Amino acid sequence: MFGITDLWTYVAAVVFIVLLPGPNSLYVLSVAAQRGVRAGYTAACGVFVGDTVLMTLAAAGGASLLMSSPRTFFAVKMAGAAYLCWIGLQLLWGALRNWRGVAPASAAPPADARQPFRKALLVSLLNPKAIAFLLSFFIQFVDPAYPHPVLTFLALGGIVQIASFLYLSTLIFAGARLAAAFRARRRLSGAANAGVGALFVGFGAKLATATL
Repeated sequence: MFGITDLWTYVAAVVFIVLLPGPNSLYVLSVAAQRGVRAGYTAACGVFVGDTVLMTLAAAGGASLLMSSPRTFFAVKMAGAAYLCWIGLQLLWGALRNWRGVAPASAAPPADARQPFRKALLVSLLNPKAIAFLLSFFIQFVDPAYPHPVLTFLALGGIVQIASFLYLSTLIFAGARLAAAFRARRRLSGAANAGVGALFVGFGAKLATATL
């Protein structure tokens, strides 16, 4: 169907991949826990747009460009790593302020939770490994004899986005339920922010040492 060689194997693989924890899903969960469902979906939209751009680049040969140009890959990789670390450090700083009682529980959300669409979009885009992975993953399920490869990539991308939407929706509502507990308990909120911040710094370090 639509030039997909093994549809159900692809669907099963997508579900497994989407469920793997990563900076995109963690950021959406963090935003939802801090600012509620609406802000969580705003961040999720940034992820959807970023993933769409990456899938389009993969279909157009963007991954091949990164693989053939070590300097380009290094530049994108380091930019992504720096941005992930920056978000992590913002979260850690916000957690420290909470623990010290600098900001009241009703204060405005920390900087990392503002402009969630833009931040989630950048988190999604600044990941050269994702571009390379998408191309190597998609190509396994594309029938080379199918006369309309654009339709194949649209179908494959649509399946990824549907799975991502369902998973992120689950995280958003779970995060929103945590929001009340965080508002009532400053130290709990600080500990959660610190944990997420440390994970983002870890994601950044991992990306900085990644190779194709």
